[in-house]
This record gives sequence, C-alpha cells and structure tokens, in this order.
Amino acid sequence: MYKTIHQYYLYILTNKTCGTLYIGVTNDLERRMFEHKNKLIEGFTKKYGLYKLLYFETYQYVEDAIKREKNMKKWKRQWKIDLIEKENPNWKDLSKDWTYLIE
Repeated sequence: MYKTIHQYYLYILTNKTCGTLYIGVTNDLERRMFEHKNKLIEGFTKKYGLYKLLYFETYQYVEDAIKREKNMKKWKRQWKIDLIEKENPNWKDLSKDWTYLIE
C-alpha cells in the first residue's frame, strides 16, 4: 500500500514593495493564488488587495506549515522583510506567470 505524499505551503503576500504583509498556509498554492488574485476570498487579503506572492516554503506535513505560520506571525516586521529580501530582493510576484488550472 502506498501513502500519498502531500505538500503544504506557507506563503507571504503583499500588494506592493514594502506594503502590507500577509502570511498564510495552503495545500494548493496555485489555486490559492488564483483565489487571491481574483479576490475570491473574503477577509484581510481582499480588503487590502494582497495578491503578490513574495515568498513560500514547502512542507510535507500540515502541522509543520501551521507551526511555522504561527511562529512567523509573531516576528517583527523587519525580520519578515529580511527573509523576503534574502530570497526575493526585488519583491517580484513569484506567481506572476503561473497558468491556473482550476478544476
């Protein structure tokens, strides 16, 4: 019997360079970005127009992704900016050219 390996993602969004930051977790990053970009999710991200994917991490277990999310939400803003700029110094939207296949 084979076990299905799942992937979970911790991700950071913004609306502009050095703008508002949002940290979330999902099991389908492409679908989630489609939802954010098309304002299909009520709440904070829709209210502030957060749709640019700046950073993400991949996890095998949802518990690990959630633990990291909760920890990161306690971080000082500058720590989050430093993390983003280490991997994405120009604050480019990592999902800009994604093709969304929503079933």
